[in-house]
Amino acid sequence: MRRFTILVLTVGLLAALPAGMTAARADIPASAEIAGSLVMVGGSLGASTREVYGSFISLAGGKENARIGIVPAASGSLTSSTEFSKTLTAYGVPTERIGVLPISDHDFSGTAFDESTWKTNAKDPRIADAVRGLTGIWFVGGDQARITAALRSPDGTNTPVLDAIWDVYQRGAVIGGTSAGAAIMSETMLTGGDSLAGLRGQFAPDGTSAAPAQRAGEVEPVTTARGLGFFRFGTVDQHFDERARLGRLVGVAMNGDGKDVHGLSYGIDEDTALIVNNRERTATIAGRGGVTVVDTRDARRTGRSISNVSTSFLSPGDSIDLTSRSFAIAAGKDATKGYEYNEFAPLPAAGMLTPYGRLKPYLAYSLVDNTTTASVKSYLYDSRGDGFTLTFSKAEETNGYYRSTDGSKDDYSIAHVRMDVSPSTFDFRKDPRAFGEYQRSRFVVPPVVDRGPIKGHLVVAGGALGSSNADVYKKFIVLAGGNRTARVGIVPAASSSLKSSEAFKRDLIGYGLAPENIEILPLSTHDFKGTTEDESAWAGNRDSDAVASKIRNLDAVWFVGGDQTRITSALFDPDHSESKALKAIWGIYSDGAVLGGTSAGAAIMSDVMLAGGGSLDTLSRGFTDTYDGMVQQEGGPAYLERGLGFFRYGILDQHFDKKSRLGRLIVTAHEKGDPGQLSYGIDEDTALVVDNVHQKVGVVGRGGVTVVDLSQAKTSPAAQSQFRDVLVSTITPGDEVDLRTRKIHIRADKQLTTGREYGSFAALPYSGVLTAHGALASFLGYNLIDNAGQKSVKSYSFDRGRGVELTFRKVRGTAGYWGTKDGGKDDYSAVNVALDIDPVAVTVASPNS
Repeated sequence: MRRFTILVLTVGLLAALPAGMTAARADIPASAEIAGSLVMVGGSLGASTREVYGSFISLAGGKENARIGIVPAASGSLTSSTEFSKTLTAYGVPTERIGVLPISDHDFSGTAFDESTWKTNAKDPRIADAVRGLTGIWFVGGDQARITAALRSPDGTNTPVLDAIWDVYQRGAVIGGTSAGAAIMSETMLTGGDSLAGLRGQFAPDGTSAAPAQRAGEVEPVTTARGLGFFRFGTVDQHFDERARLGRLVGVAMNGDGKDVHGLSYGIDEDTALIVNNRERTATIAGRGGVTVVDTRDARRTGRSISNVSTSFLSPGDSIDLTSRSFAIAAGKDATKGYEYNEFAPLPAAGMLTPYGRLKPYLAYSLVDNTTTASVKSYLYDSRGDGFTLTFSKAEETNGYYRSTDGSKDDYSIAHVRMDVSPSTFDFRKDPRAFGEYQRSRFVVPPVVDRGPIKGHLVVAGGALGSSNADVYKKFIVLAGGNRTARVGIVPAASSSLKSSEAFKRDLIGYGLAPENIEILPLSTHDFKGTTEDESAWAGNRDSDAVASKIRNLDAVWFVGGDQTRITSALFDPDHSESKALKAIWGIYSDGAVLGGTSAGAAIMSDVMLAGGGSLDTLSRGFTDTYDGMVQQEGGPAYLERGLGFFRYGILDQHFDKKSRLGRLIVTAHEKGDPGQLSYGIDEDTALVVDNVHQKVGVVGRGGVTVVDLSQAKTSPAAQSQFRDVLVSTITPGDEVDLRTRKIHIRADKQLTTGREYGSFAALPYSGVLTAHGALASFLGYNLIDNAGQKSVKSYSFDRGRGVELTFRKVRGTAGYWGTKDGGKDDYSAVNVALDIDPVAVTVASPNS
């Protein structure tokens, strides 16, 4: 059946060419001006990423006029080609105007036909003529070398089909591609390698390497080959942020005489496109990630040191003038220089416990939008401790640009941060006395109140909930009783203004809720910015009969984000007893109402409320009895207060992956948690949905939830913050936890990786912002549970000579699961990975010290 489908599509392309477009255009040399455009996607393009699909279709002539050919050559199967075709159809392109071109040099899995017989098709003049009838050409992902092998002759010359692609591109067609389909776009095509090899200058001499999933050593040498050259303004790399490829792109740009001929190189994130207009010589960013621009014109390599690399990070809506090499930042963003928001002292980006530990957020929050520092450091090294210190500094031209997007998500662009790289050696020595000043918490856990059976639900979001996150909003509305009938009260107390409450109300209306059924409840102990009323007068409303009566008529209550201590102060009386308003909320919750909240509105849900502190600081310093407002939410020892206790099954934490809060949750659960309960860390744009009736919790949204089990954990009286056998699980949308048995149930369509791992390689330690797969779930997924080559993986987090060694281990009960989501993105769940934590003394030395 698949063979018939492919042949029919090919014949259809040949039979329906527009008049006047069958002749070759040999009169236009490859060096001529190009009228066509490029849509280069960094990989993992989600089917819901409307901006990218819309741009490609529009540049191809629009829904009714586009004629699109898909080149499947990079892939091992036809699945990605057929899925891309289906997605184009879903966006309005008629099926008969989309064809999969029979271009490949290898057989595909899952078909009865031997596609290796297509090897000569690139020389077929009929297929070349078919290509000349296209307005858009798309290259799917896989192995980029397969694309060039299929489209170039063995002697390196263009095949007729490649000449035809160039012909339509020069005359106005759009060429697009994702992953491998983006890598082929520049003249220098990156085919392998990692950041550590790039900074070391390790290039494979033969230009080829083993597949990364099967490499023998920790470090994958950088390999390059000749690409197809459609992008004429520099070198392109892809999967850039997820695989932390800044080091390899810098290495390629600095290879040879130390200057890329074009001056700039471009790293495109997953689910993101760099859209090139050749006529105007501009490039625009679209999608859900960003594009890193590396400028090595003034950079120098001296031995293993690299200095003065200019690094910029552009976000959707930003654009680049490819001639002047200047940036145009999207309208609505405010410059941060001179108006920095953050005032916390950042830790060096060392290991898994650094807040904002991936490169762009780390530089945004810790450097360009922070008044406290002019430079920050991170590290990259192998298991022997051979590596580099990375220093990122503000230069004269450095600036940041900020706005909020998709609800309340922070959206940064960063221009011209200086990066310097110096060789270093790292020594980690276990030191049980490293944390001698650790302070235990004096917080007293409130007694458990027997409230009887609870019929209501919780929707607990980890923060930065996107307005477009339909899964979370729809779940909240359905549990509240449905669009037209649900009555919702919004508690604004955590925020410094009413903007977030008003925005959430607009979002609910956008999802179909009746405006008259939504009310912002007058509960606060402080005044809000931007209003004429003094809302601090609302403090007495916690015991207002009128407010309590309003609450008793609601089907749902939502707590917005901000400072969680403001919520508890607005709902507990000064003597710490429950106010009338809080009792009313408990009453409707018990009877079946849904309670929800995001960020601070999630923190208040458990009895033990985490109100401040960072992971490394909590492990090393313990707890504090004082609270320093929002600054303390970015670091320092942990601060605990009494929460509202709606979640009765353990301790909750939020902003979990972005702010790297695994350490503080483990320590807090160890000191103040019930050993018979699990603890939960909720990622941003993600919700934990609690079903009290069936005693289950599930995950919805775009991220995941980390589950911590201390039931088997062991500690040492001789070493503070030394743990053995902490069980860590990472679960994603569709997965569930049975609260009665504490068993984790994984979504049915995910495949077990245990015993059938995809990869077999030695994994580098998690060392800083250039660590690939920097999210906890991704790091464990790629490097441990789907990797037969590792029984354990390590991460070191440290500051000023001391820190912790984290060792994640496979044990008897460990299981891994793999699935896909939204356009083929990898979706891992890990169950019962054992974690050991050891205090360490750390020495960082230069080769000459």
